Amino acid sequence: MDIGRSFTYMFEDQDWLKKILIGGVVSLIPIVNFAATGYFIEALRNTAEGRELPLPEWDDLGGKFMKGLMAGIAGFLYVLPIMLVMGIIFGLTAAIAGSLDNDAAEAVSAICPMIGNCLLFVYIILLMLILPAAMIQYALTGQFGAFFRFGDIMAFIRANIGGYIIALLVALVAGLIAQMVGGVACGIGIFFTLMWAMLVAANLFGNLGREVQPATY
Repeated sequence: MDIGRSFTYMFEDQDWLKKILIGGVVSLIPIVNFAATGYFIEALRNTAEGRELPLPEWDDLGGKFMKGLMAGIAGFLYVLPIMLVMGIIFGLTAAIAGSLDNDAAEAVSAICPMIGNCLLFVYIILLMLILPAAMIQYALTGQFGAFFRFGDIMAFIRANIGGYIIALLVALVAGLIAQMVGGVACGIGIFFTLMWAMLVAANLFGNLGREVQPATY
């Protein structure tokens, strides 16, 4: 995994500017922007198969949209459990607090949300660690069920935990750079710089997928 190259390889494509501009425009359009996620998935798979260049073309928009939509649905299913837990916690907090005196109600109203927020924080960290590996599995297999083969996902992470953590951190740095640079152009530029950051992440995770193949691939 060549970290330095992951930041610049896309510029070797003679049509890189056009492809990133199209991606930025697609990202601006609600619902249609699932296709941008699909583009990321295709770039990841191409890299894993040793074809990082040229970058994917913006043809078959419907296919890209469906890939991105599947990833979006999987992401929603991943966050659904914590949404339900948080709803239950706050619902119980309101019900219990309503049946107590003022002092006890204040204590319950302070403690329960704190517990809920701690659970939410832990869950978000877990998602940040697991979702990229699940996305790699999906990109390489093309199977929606790959998002939820947790044994395979964890085996993939364990196979190269050092490289995986580095890829996560570098992808995060690329995202931060994209936000800072893109925010200069009245905020709109961020959609184009984030396309660059997505390609950085696609290269990092694609190379990792090539080095450590998922158990089902």
